[in-house]
Amino acid sequence: MASVTATRRNTPVAVLTATVAFGLLLGWATYGLHGTTPVLDRVTNSTSAWIVWTAAAGALIRGRRLAVWGGALMMLATCGGYYAASALGGTFGSGGLGTAAVWSVAGLIGGPLLGWAGWTVRRGRDDLRPMAGAVIAMVVLGEGGWLGLGLRYWGEAVAFLTVGALLTALLTVYLARAGVHRYWLCAALAPVGGLLFYLAEKAVLNGLLGSV
Repeated sequence: MASVTATRRNTPVAVLTATVAFGLLLGWATYGLHGTTPVLDRVTNSTSAWIVWTAAAGALIRGRRLAVWGGALMMLATCGGYYAASALGGTFGSGGLGTAAVWSVAGLIGGPLLGWAGWTVRRGRDDLRPMAGAVIAMVVLGEGGWLGLGLRYWGEAVAFLTVGALLTALLTVYLARAGVHRYWLCAALAPVGGLLFYLAEKAVLNGLLGSV
């Protein structure tokens, strides 16, 4: 009986339903925590908060394809939860639909990648695991660069860069202890990816959000 129950919990429908439910709660909580404290306001008003949780969800899902789908659905659900809470809170302004559409498209692009990255760090091929770890860490590093170089929020930028460096170190140590060949590539590639993420956010995402 226990094995049957466990099997049911691991079916694709059950896994994706749980992922969507968590995404909705994450989006709702992100909106609700805005303005509570300066630290929580910056953490919840960031791309990294959603993306790191998406990678964590990918790491918990057993199948690679399911992790990719889960990443996409989780990012869409997180956007849905956030903007639903915004609408109920009376802050969904005239540009809300355009902004929601931009973030939803970004989620459809980034969600599968981060779901794959989380799965690969834990279960993937040896040669891909360091690169997947760098993909996860680069988001935090890239956002730190954007906060500093783009928005001139230097205090927040230092905090994000510090967290990104710690995350890079933790992932590198995890891969080294798992016996992954060339584990050091995670630490080498994460700053490069962070720079690319910053440039992409500056050139593409910021331009789109500024036009809606």
